[in-house]
Amino acid sequence: MLLRPLLSCAARALRREGPASLASGPGPRGAQRWAWPRDKDRENDKEKKSVICVEGNIASGKTTCLEFFSNTADIEVFMEPVAKWRNVRGHNPLGLMYRDACRWGLTLQTYVQLTMLNQHTRPQTSPVRLMERSIHSARYIFVENLYRSGKMPEVDYVVLSEWFDWIVRNIDVSVDLIVYLRTTPETCYQRLKMRCREEEKVIPLERIAPLRTPDVHVCVFPQEYLDAIHHLYEEWLIKGGLFPVTAPVLVIEADHNMQKMLELFEHNRDRILTPENWKHGP
Repeated sequence: MLLRPLLSCAARALRREGPASLASGPGPRGAQRWAWPRDKDRENDKEKKSVICVEGNIASGKTTCLEFFSNTADIEVFMEPVAKWRNVRGHNPLGLMYRDACRWGLTLQTYVQLTMLNQHTRPQTSPVRLMERSIHSARYIFVENLYRSGKMPEVDYVVLSEWFDWIVRNIDVSVDLIVYLRTTPETCYQRLKMRCREEEKVIPLERIAPLRTPDVHVCVFPQEYLDAIHHLYEEWLIKGGLFPVTAPVLVIEADHNMQKMLELFEHNRDRILTPENWKHGP
């Protein structure tokens, strides 16, 4: 089911742009990638369109950041397509994955990869596109966590990795800046107690406190899950590890309250939205 939309996307790109051009840059296992320009104006610096991805742990403040900049002129904002992950022709793969990651991890992450590919390749109508996460973090953080935690069989991990590698070699999913909202897992855990998405209710209290009634559920992830996601983000964007950092990284410490975070977003407005201020490294 995934092959047809991916190949159709590649075919449309070829028809629009003609033969692919070889582009240097980081890629899986150091491979060169074939990239199609997002549009012909990218050759003109004045007309170049930028893609900025806001990354971070669950409850790190990504949605707040995107909402803060959503009223800025010449910016289009793409939230994570959670609604799609919760309803695929009447099915809820996000909820299924939270209930049984071993069984439904591949199903969800296959669809996440497809929907994030759609986010990256939709025609860009504004000079700046601000995205919540990216196809890169879907692979380097969430697929990786399923595999490392033993909840994804190696064959599923390899299949998803092959799809991802093909995408980055053949389709332009490049990013111009990564804004990393850096939080401690403890802060995310406390924030999640105040947030209550339906899928986040499915973790039985017996997994956290075995003496509680097994059929009671809470609105939080176990803190060890948040720890794992945090360590993967640190490994990817701060320490440098197995995976390439696909763009300059701006780190914003995000353990603060809402008012302080809004002040930090305003303070960093030019650093986020002005290409001349971007530089490689945190």
